[in-house]
Amino acid sequence: MRRREFVTLVGGVVAGWPLAAWAQQPAVPVIGFLSSGTNASSGRIADAFSQGLSEQGYVEGQNVEIIYRSADRTEGFPALAADLVRRRVALIVIPDPGTGAALGAKLATGSIPIVFGIGSDPVEAGLVASLSRPGGNLTGVYFLNQQLTAKHLELLHKITPNVTTVGFLVNPTTPAVKVQNREAETAARSLGLNLTILNATTPNEIEAAFATVVDRQIGALAIDADSLFFVQRDLLAALAARHTVPAIYSAREYVEAGGLMSYGARLSDTLRVVGNYAGRILKGTKPADLPVIQSTKFEFVINLKPAKALGLVVPPTLLATADEVIE
Repeated sequence: MRRREFVTLVGGVVAGWPLAAWAQQPAVPVIGFLSSGTNASSGRIADAFSQGLSEQGYVEGQNVEIIYRSADRTEGFPALAADLVRRRVALIVIPDPGTGAALGAKLATGSIPIVFGIGSDPVEAGLVASLSRPGGNLTGVYFLNQQLTAKHLELLHKITPNVTTVGFLVNPTTPAVKVQNREAETAARSLGLNLTILNATTPNEIEAAFATVVDRQIGALAIDADSLFFVQRDLLAALAARHTVPAIYSAREYVEAGGLMSYGARLSDTLRVVGNYAGRILKGTKPADLPVIQSTKFEFVINLKPAKALGLVVPPTLLATADEVIE
């Protein structure tokens, strides 16, 4: 066949292609972003994730799309995860202090990669086989916030030295709650404190827990790192102010909502790493080949406005150790 005839033949075939075939653009990967609370697509956490993703060359709206989904209660995660699976997302990202969202996603798919940023032990929760060799389709960052109860009680004791009875508010559905309670009781005894465990699984039960704090004259309160409490941080700060209860939390977001003080990993740093991992997986790395990263840097934040309202004098030594003091 002569070259001119070949070109004419090809040109005729191309001319016969449907216009839709020309209009099709290469598909971009889609990430499912599953988190606690509302407005998942906005705020410091989502921005930090986008930063980590961009470090691997992915920018939302350009070469990757993100579907944001959020739930106010743990019970809503399985359905949301199943919806993302039906949409055939390339991977699912879960920034959540608790394990509810990650467990829901794991039940929904054994093949789509899942990258988490959680405060509970992922091995103990049954999410991965081990930190160094996660296996399966999950990996991510473990920011240890649910293992900081002893530190929380120590800081609480320093700012309320005359208090002899403290409370520890937990979500009893958390997989590691029994271990956490034992650790809290051991830490309280070492500080010479009496400890009362308080349970809550709903906003109404959180309010009831604060009523118990008042009734039993519990002088201060430590709040566990759990999805429920993170979502309800505005309510927690408001209740602590209303009932004049000094409280310590697991993340700076609680303090920014009006809480007294927090000690824990910076969630924005965690989510930058999660974004980086997500980008690596989009490039072809298997989750099983990415070890679960443990946070090693923690921050202590104090808010002086609620301290003043509570009539607390913050010791200079405590102020000196704070990473940030909010005036």
